[in-house]
Amino acid sequence: MVKKRTIWPYVLVAPAVLIILCVVFIPVINAIIMSFQNYDLRRPKQIAFNGISNYMSACGDPLFQGALIRTIVWVVCGVGFQFLFGFILALFLNKEFAGRGVIRAVSMIPWVTPGVLIGLMWRWIYDGNFGVLNDLLLKAHLITNKIPFLSQVTTAFPSVIVTIIWQGIPFFSLMLLAALQGVSTEIYEAADIDGASFWQKLFFITIPSIKNTIYVTVLLRVIWVANSVDVIFNMTEGGPAYSTQTLSVYIFNKGNALNLGYASAMAILLAVLLLFASVPYLKMNFKEEV
Repeated sequence: MVKKRTIWPYVLVAPAVLIILCVVFIPVINAIIMSFQNYDLRRPKQIAFNGISNYMSACGDPLFQGALIRTIVWVVCGVGFQFLFGFILALFLNKEFAGRGVIRAVSMIPWVTPGVLIGLMWRWIYDGNFGVLNDLLLKAHLITNKIPFLSQVTTAFPSVIVTIIWQGIPFFSLMLLAALQGVSTEIYEAADIDGASFWQKLFFITIPSIKNTIYVTVLLRVIWVANSVDVIFNMTEGGPAYSTQTLSVYIFNKGNALNLGYASAMAILLAVLLLFASVPYLKMNFKEEV
């Protein structure tokens, strides 16, 4: 029997495809084209094709190199501790106890709060004159003088890393909690009968059972954190002395300076780096399907 073909599935999908083309693919193609041009809106008459000059300039740019190193630290520390604390929180919220629903709801607050508001809130917390963190540390006799956390090079970058960790913990806890609730309790009961310890159940039952969720959530957060601008920009704008300027913030600043060709080239380089970061997951997923 020959299946009757119909155009309706394509008609129904067409609006979504059109939106994706307009919002994602067309800007990406435009950015690739601009990355090979001397596209500076301050000099519109000088816009012209310049080959790979923007890419060569980026590779030799000390600010780009410094931003790249900070981006790696930003992603590794930020995502690493987000996952660690989020996993611990998920294990805790997976237990039965009074008030669990309230704690689950409250724990989502950092994740649902807009990044701009988080940046402004934590800038006030870290403020060297009237910040609440300095006040608490002084009352606890842990410091004798107020610390301008966001105004000195040694403390600015660790401070913004702490902020991004705080923001991302609920994402991991929510996703991992959903995965944990899909693990059969019978497996744990059998392990208890065999006398398995907490750590044995964790590493031989829990983690293997939710490994796919771990891979996906880590990959998503690596991409999101690497592209994060709002938190850093609203806290430090990349300063002081470029000490908190990651690649995404540097690209944003160059874009604001209307040097769109150079900003596009750096954005493409960042996209390529993130593509390489996703290769291990794609290879693992491909092997499982084969």
